[in-house]
Amino acid sequence: MIDPEMAAPIAPDAASVEVAHSRPLVGVRAALTLLVIGLVIALLQFMQSVLIPFVLGGLLFYALDPTVDWLERWRVPRALGAAAVLAAVIAAGGALTYALQGQALTVIDQLPAGAAKLAASLRRHPGDQPSPVEKVQQAADKLQEAEPVKPKAGVLRVQVEDPSFQASAFVWSSSMGLLSAANQLMMVLFLTYFMLLSDQLFKRKLVEIVGPTISTKKTTVRVLEDIASQIEQFLKIEMITSVLVAVATWAALWALGLHQAALWGLLAGLFNSIPYYGPVLVTGGLSLVGFLQFGTVPMTATVAGVSLLITTLEGLLLTPMLVGRASSMNHVAIFAGLLFWSWVWGIWGMLLAVPLMMVLKVVCEHVESLQPIGHLLGD
Repeated sequence: MIDPEMAAPIAPDAASVEVAHSRPLVGVRAALTLLVIGLVIALLQFMQSVLIPFVLGGLLFYALDPTVDWLERWRVPRALGAAAVLAAVIAAGGALTYALQGQALTVIDQLPAGAAKLAASLRRHPGDQPSPVEKVQQAADKLQEAEPVKPKAGVLRVQVEDPSFQASAFVWSSSMGLLSAANQLMMVLFLTYFMLLSDQLFKRKLVEIVGPTISTKKTTVRVLEDIASQIEQFLKIEMITSVLVAVATWAALWALGLHQAALWGLLAGLFNSIPYYGPVLVTGGLSLVGFLQFGTVPMTATVAGVSLLITTLEGLLLTPMLVGRASSMNHVAIFAGLLFWSWVWGIWGMLLAVPLMMVLKVVCEHVESLQPIGHLLGD
């Protein structure tokens, strides 16, 4: 006989029903999140010609804003102070370019001879025996010379020649590239000037539209203040370390007798702003330059060793001493940011990766739902 209690249907547990209903929602949310991330990445790549000038203008704004504020405290009108500071930056850049243009043109003129010298050094010595691949290639060349291919009767033989070099096309493409670069530079300068003029206005408008609650407005103000302080600190450290690396590299290369030492010192200071990749590129480039000039392994190793020593001392001693704990990020986050932004924006992404990651870290630290990401990026 069947027990009535055993035959009665068992009611499903309320918790299990809730879990069963929530699983599809979790999958849908994950899919939507991935879709939004993909769209954001696609927009970053598609709009890089618009976004990069904004980022460069923002960095220039944070770099020059303290000086403009200082002039304003001395009763200098903000419009005049911003124009004077930008004019000083442009004049300094122009003077530096004019002073080093001779060395840059000399390097460009020496490129063909240097390439020929490098190619000759990479070839095998005359006394060496040819490799099996070279022997097979030589045999194939001899067979081709011994048995020329004769065209069949009634078949017209056609010889395809590469188009000759056209100087006018090269000049036109170079001119268009220079005009495009000059246009981008003017956009960045004007954008920086207008941002310097509307400093407090921009902050006030952003606080007004961010949300109706007082807590949201306070959070926005804290985010803007933290971004400003950390970006200004980062730019100050980058300028100090880059100048020191440039001067130290120039002095060391000049003492070693390397030609165009000032130009290579400037490039070392510029590439020093790229974490990890910058010192490697500088050391590799100076190794090649030293080999092309001196032609000996000891001098090449000396030039490379001096460059590596300067960048290592800067990276291990000077930068950690200047960088505060509040703006520090762990090495994995920095390297991941370099990989991502270099994939999205190329060389500009490598140069702008660290400040962009710092802004992301500050925003995540002040938004409650994003605080785990901020903690993951932190040191």
